[in-house]
Amino acid sequence: MPLVTQSYRDAIGMFVVDDPSTDMVNGRPQVSLRAFAQLAETKAIAIAVADPSIRSRIAERCRSYDLDFCSIVASETVRMDDVRIGHGALLSPYTTLTSNIVIGEHFHCNLYSYVEHDCVIGDFVTFAPAVRCNGRVSIGDRTYVGSNAVIRQGVTIGPDAVIGMGAVVIKDVPAGATFVGNPARPIVR
Repeated sequence: MPLVTQSYRDAIGMFVVDDPSTDMVNGRPQVSLRAFAQLAETKAIAIAVADPSIRSRIAERCRSYDLDFCSIVASETVRMDDVRIGHGALLSPYTTLTSNIVIGEHFHCNLYSYVEHDCVIGDFVTFAPAVRCNGRVSIGDRTYVGSNAVIRQGVTIGPDAVIGMGAVVIKDVPAGATFVGNPARPIVR
């Protein structure tokens, strides 16, 4: 929430939840999605949910109420040349995006993560804290990358994949796969 007021000085930040249990959380109003959509003021929403699939479903519900999305970008974010990011991105403090990068909608880039040159990242991708995504990496929609994971230059990760925390990804990851370890290997279920 502090990043909302940092990014949008005139914003009245509030928490939007399915079933509000109280009127206030951390000194901010808590309302249902329906109540939020009925507010008279101009409004936009940022979806702060780590799970990419859940975030995608919430975005669809928000669209059904004709809500717009806003991006929240910490002032400490480093953004270099030719970086294109879709609506609804959340960029935490001390994140870095270098050059020639295309990122889809609703990207979450947590503390101390970076994306190097010539990367393409899909919609609803989550980087937990301290993810290191090196150059020429391609990441599919709704992928989750755990804390301290390292993705080698030139790797392709398919949609709906999960990369475990601390994983070192040195080869391509198929769609829907879960890779863990160093070097990262698939978990067979």
